[in-house]
Amino acid sequence: MQNINTVESVVDVIFSFDRKDCPEPVKAEVRGEIPKWLQGTLLRNGPGIHKVGEMHYNHWFDGLALLHSFTFKNGEVHYRSKYLKSDTYNSNMEANRIVVSEFGTMAYPDPCKNIFSKAFTYLSHVVPEFTDNCLINIIKLGEDFYASSETNFIRKINPQTLDTLEKVDYMKYVTVNIATSHPHYDSAGNTLNMGTSIGDKGKTKYILFKIPAKIPDNGKKSLLKHAEVVCSIPSYRLLSPSYYHSFGLTENYVIFIEQPLKLDIVKLATAYFRGVNWASCITFNGDEKTWFHIIDRRTRKPISKKFYADALVTYHHINAYEEDDHLIFDIIAYKDNGLYDMFYLANLKKDFSQETAMTSVPVCKRFVIPLQYDKNVNVGVNLVRIPMTMAKAVKDDNGDIYCEPETMCEGIELPRINYDFNGKKYRYVYATHVEWRPIPTKIVKFDTVTKDMLSWTEDMCWPAEPMFVSHPDAKEEDDGVILSSVVSSDPNKAPFLLVLDAKTFQELGRASVNANIHLDLHGLFIPENNVTK
Repeated sequence: MQNINTVESVVDVIFSFDRKDCPEPVKAEVRGEIPKWLQGTLLRNGPGIHKVGEMHYNHWFDGLALLHSFTFKNGEVHYRSKYLKSDTYNSNMEANRIVVSEFGTMAYPDPCKNIFSKAFTYLSHVVPEFTDNCLINIIKLGEDFYASSETNFIRKINPQTLDTLEKVDYMKYVTVNIATSHPHYDSAGNTLNMGTSIGDKGKTKYILFKIPAKIPDNGKKSLLKHAEVVCSIPSYRLLSPSYYHSFGLTENYVIFIEQPLKLDIVKLATAYFRGVNWASCITFNGDEKTWFHIIDRRTRKPISKKFYADALVTYHHINAYEEDDHLIFDIIAYKDNGLYDMFYLANLKKDFSQETAMTSVPVCKRFVIPLQYDKNVNVGVNLVRIPMTMAKAVKDDNGDIYCEPETMCEGIELPRINYDFNGKKYRYVYATHVEWRPIPTKIVKFDTVTKDMLSWTEDMCWPAEPMFVSHPDAKEEDDGVILSSVVSSDPNKAPFLLVLDAKTFQELGRASVNANIHLDLHGLFIPENNVTK
C-alpha cells in the first residue's frame, strides 16, 4: 500500500488536472446500511479540471466547476456528475486553452492578438468583468437552485440532471460587484446575502440584500426582480474594501465582519495590464483592527456602537445567537491570510513537510458582544455578563468596545451545523479537521458546551465538508446523519459517500462509486419532494 504522505498519490487523487465527469447516474455499492428515511439528493460543487489544452491553472480554487450528486432512495444511492457549462467553460473548451481569467490565474490572448487593446479594455472599467465559473457552492433562491462563487454571476442548474441553465447577473437587480457564496435563509425561506458595491456613485459599500422566497401577488415573474437592499455600510476605505466569504445571522441581527484583509481596487483594475493575478491584489494588514458591524434587522440600520477585535482573517462563520442582551457568534479564524497561498498547485505539490506548513492554523473563536451596557462604565471593565464563556468585551479610551474572544478549539474548518438551529442557541459543530496542512484528514463533531470532540478518520482517505441531515422525527439537535464524500489515495479503494450517525459518530454505511469523484467545497441536501422543482 502507498504511504499516506506520498505527495504524488495524494495530489493526483485530490487535485487531478483532468477529472472526468459521470453524466449518467451510476448505482453505488452500499456497505453497511443507508437509513431508509434518508430520501433526497446531496448536491455538491467544487473544482474539477485544472488543465485546458496545454495550459494549467495556478490555483486549486481556479479549476472549472464540477457538480456532483448522491441521490438516496429506499436505502440505495445513485451518483452522477457534470461540468457546469458556464460561458467560461465553453470559451475555454472551444479555444482548447485558458482564455478566461480566474482569481489566481490570469488569462492572456494569443500572441497574434493585440495585448494592449485588451489591456486597455480592462482599464476602462473600475472593476473588470469576472468569470461565471461558479465553483464554490450551491444556493437556493425560492424553489430554484444555483451554482455560485464570489462574483456577481450565478448559474441556475437542474438539481436532478445537473444541467446548466441560465446565467444570472446580480448587478441587474442589486449593485454588487461581488457577493458571498454563503447566503442565509430566514424562517420564511427568503434568501439574505452580502455583497460589495465598488465605486457606485463615488462610494464603496457593503450591501445586505434580500431575495423573497415567493413572487408577490401580481408581481414580476422573476424572484430576482423583487430583490431589495436591506442595508448598506460604507467601506472604511473607498478603494480598499474588506474581503469576506460569509456572515452571521440571528433572529434580530446580522453580523458583518470588516476584516483587515483588503482588496485593492486600483491594483485589481490594473492587474491585467501589470501581468499579475487578481489574488495578488488582496493584502492582509496585520496592524489594523477587525471591525464588527451589527445590523438591526428590525430597523434595517447598523447599530451605532462600535465593536472591534485584533486583526484576524475569517472565511467561515459557524453560527450566531442572542442571549440576555448579548450577541454570541462563533467563527473560524486565522492570524494571517497564508491559507490561500497553500492552495496554489505548486505549493500543494511540495513535500509534506513542516516547511510547507500553514503559517496559521484555523481556530474556532467565540465572540460575545454586549448589546446593552452602562455607557458610564469604567475603561477596562468586562461588559460580558453571561455565564459559561471566557470571551470579554471592554470599553477603550475612545469609548469603543474591544472584544477578546474565547478559543473553543483548534484545527477545524468547513464548519456546518443543524441549520434548524441557525441563529439560535446551539451546541454542535460538524467540520473537517486539519493539522499543519490544509488538506482534511478527519471529520469531527465538536461540542461547544463540553468542548469534547468525536472524529472519523481512515488511512489514506480525504473527506469533504460534512453535511448534517436531520431525522424527520428529530427530538434533539443531533438527531440525524452526517454525509461526506471521501476520496482515497489507496489505489485499491474506490471513492465513497460516507454516512455517520450524527449523535454517536459511528459509521452507518458507505456507498462506493466506480467514478472519478473529486474533493468538493460546499453544497446542500435537497429533500426528495424538492429535487424535481
